[in-house]
Amino acid sequence: MPFDVKQPRNLTMLLDFYELTMSNGYFANGLQDKIAVFDMFFRKIPDGGGFAILAGLEQLIGYISNLEFSSEDIGFLREKGVFDEAFLTYLQNFRFVCDVWAVKEGTPIFPNEPVVVVRGPIIQAQLIETMVLLSINYQSLIATKANRVVRAAQGRSVMEFGSRRAQSYDAAVLGARAAFIGGCDSTACVLADRHFGVPSVGTMAHSWVQIYESEFDAFKSYALLYPANCTLLVDTYNVVKSGIPNAIRVAKEVLEPMGHQLKAVRIDSGDIAYLSKKARKMLDAAGCHGVKITASNSLDEYIITDLLIQGAKVDSFGVGEKMITSKSEPVFGGVYKLVAIREKGEYKPKIKMSETIEKITTPQFKNLYRIFSSETGQAVADYITTANEEPPTDNPLVLFDPNAVWKKKVVTNYTAECLLEPVFEKGRLVYNLPRLEDIQAYCGEQIGRLWDEVKRFEHPHRYYVDLSQRLYDTKQSLLMQNSF
Repeated sequence: MPFDVKQPRNLTMLLDFYELTMSNGYFANGLQDKIAVFDMFFRKIPDGGGFAILAGLEQLIGYISNLEFSSEDIGFLREKGVFDEAFLTYLQNFRFVCDVWAVKEGTPIFPNEPVVVVRGPIIQAQLIETMVLLSINYQSLIATKANRVVRAAQGRSVMEFGSRRAQSYDAAVLGARAAFIGGCDSTACVLADRHFGVPSVGTMAHSWVQIYESEFDAFKSYALLYPANCTLLVDTYNVVKSGIPNAIRVAKEVLEPMGHQLKAVRIDSGDIAYLSKKARKMLDAAGCHGVKITASNSLDEYIITDLLIQGAKVDSFGVGEKMITSKSEPVFGGVYKLVAIREKGEYKPKIKMSETIEKITTPQFKNLYRIFSSETGQAVADYITTANEEPPTDNPLVLFDPNAVWKKKVVTNYTAECLLEPVFEKGRLVYNLPRLEDIQAYCGEQIGRLWDEVKRFEHPHRYYVDLSQRLYDTKQSLLMQNSF
């Protein structure tokens, strides 16, 4: 059946086929009501960074809230000829009844800690695997990359300019959303503004300048159209010999007589460090001290850092393809693993073994806490416990480096904040979705509570993510039981 672009998309079938074959098997073997617990976590921070940022929870909530199999879906699956009719009837009457916990969007997160936890009937918990990963992985990747770029800009404005280089139209819109969470202040994507309220910005392309007889005529026409918000693209021909002189002329001859000021000039090619310094001198010499300089052209956190080290006179950055695709490391390696099943009212831990050490999972139904120093307010470590366990705040907490257990830190005078919040209870949404601007503000505040050493681009301090003694003992016991 052809895809109807006029109809809203039903994303229920955006899953991996093996999720259906396994679920059919669970049903055929009478396991459909077995209560299972799955964790989503990731193993490696992109770009060798010190932390990642969780994003995409709102889209996951939207997916789960609208989860239902249409008659067309059931008909399609029936034609496959591999699913039991009773299982298809189960899907036709599907109603999500799982419990879901998640870390709030905008929260700094670290490898191997549960950021989404799903508990419920094995079929239901299994069927949402793809969308859990798809929703969280991509936006967390872009929010993390965007925050690196924003931190490199050292307080200067960063605009997300990646729509035309994103990997799809969904990526353009959701990437703009994630970049805003990471700290960008605007986007070129109008649909992201309409859907999410991310402020959309933009001025002109080189084609605007090329279509006029002269660069001055192009600038003048634009200034007359948008006198209160005029930014001119000055690199179509020659920044120093043509672009900046014509911009100054428009500022003096067109805008100032109208009672307006030229807002900015944008440089989109060439040696931005050199050109921005030359442009600044020329603008200041002409009395255009308030005119800002914006730079674009395949920027990322490393190029921006180098530009500022070289003394570039740039007031804001437009960052496109390298941020919207996270070009330097375009995969956020989140995974979704079974960690426990419920038997006779108790949770039985489950572990995945591997000869690749980093692929060994941490078993059991869990909770996640962030440990803050009461003296400084800074985050000290994250602490993973069993679900019914809390950090012993009335006693010193001994934290071990999980990769070098002989290293330990004793923490006193601390507070512990639970990071996993209820999202769905028995399928009912109980989470209040915050405004996007509040998520961005929260993200900035939480990153501010990390030590500067964790925020380095190169060789950041490795933040401790430790297991409680009970959880550590459970993991070691299962490792011994399953070793060969």
